[in-house]
Amino acid sequence: MKIYSKNDLNNYFLSLTYDDISLIPTQISNVKTRASINTKSRFLDLELSLPIISSPMDTVTGIEMAKELSNLGCLGIVNRFDSSLNEIFNNNNVINGIKAVSINLNADDRLIEKIAENNLIICIDTANASNAFVLKKCEEIKKKYNVKVIVGNIASGSTLKDISNAGADAVRIGIGGGSVCTTSIQTGIGIGQISSILDVYFTREEQKIKIELIADGGIKSPGDITKALACGADAVMLGRMLAGTKETPGEIIKYNDQLWKKYRGSASFGVKMKNEFIEGEETLIPYKGSVRNVINAISDGLRSAMSYLNCNSIDELKKIDSFAVLSTSSYIERLPRK
Repeated sequence: MKIYSKNDLNNYFLSLTYDDISLIPTQISNVKTRASINTKSRFLDLELSLPIISSPMDTVTGIEMAKELSNLGCLGIVNRFDSSLNEIFNNNNVINGIKAVSINLNADDRLIEKIAENNLIICIDTANASNAFVLKKCEEIKKKYNVKVIVGNIASGSTLKDISNAGADAVRIGIGGGSVCTTSIQTGIGIGQISSILDVYFTREEQKIKIELIADGGIKSPGDITKALACGADAVMLGRMLAGTKETPGEIIKYNDQLWKKYRGSASFGVKMKNEFIEGEETLIPYKGSVRNVINAISDGLRSAMSYLNCNSIDELKKIDSFAVLSTSSYIERLPRK
């Protein structure tokens, strides 16, 4: 069996995603217990207990989710569709605990000013960061305000230098990989998430670009989060894994004697309310209870993986350079059976 390095995976002849690879422990682990592992990391000058960011989707991150994730040492980005955004800036009690807010290209200058005045991270929430209007918006914000800016999304590193030159502090990586995203089907755009992360990561390293990387889309499990970090992501953005929890916007629905909550893509009909440029779907997610339970499960899975890999910190995890490429049968063999 061949053991692949990150560079090998980046030059692999096929586009790869999370299910195509596995991490390989290649040394004796000196980690005695998972509890001793440090999962803290710095992201955009914030110290996070876990490098997890919630997606700014209208069925994932509202004010309640952003605050609870902050309490848990993660980062929540309030969605740009949230009708309560005005409440954030009209009530000082509401703004406490919120660290990031998303906007679109047509965001009011007064809204941007209020976000900057409160030292919140701005996420320019668009489908394509490789766009002159996105870069112009980023430049305008960075010239006027001392604020951190996230842009998204990209599928490769080909435009990373332009995005950095526009002033972006972080970029979301991934086009078409979300579970309710139909962009790749509708447009034919996008590659596997592992290949996307690696291409952007190596572009950053080779060109010495100062920008932080967010793996966005396709995450199904704590194992995928570990793979994303090991392949170069500085933080991982979650949508579906956090959907269905008590803190997500929306009512709990009872159907067929089970509790559910809505989950939909930002380009779905339910968000746009008009039947044009639909690149997202809407579904129901089983109700999961508190998001704290999900974050704790992610933390446990990440710590367990790091103990196998003899990693005591996220920085050590990022240095891991031993991977396997899985056949379809090899991947299926790893799935639990009933």
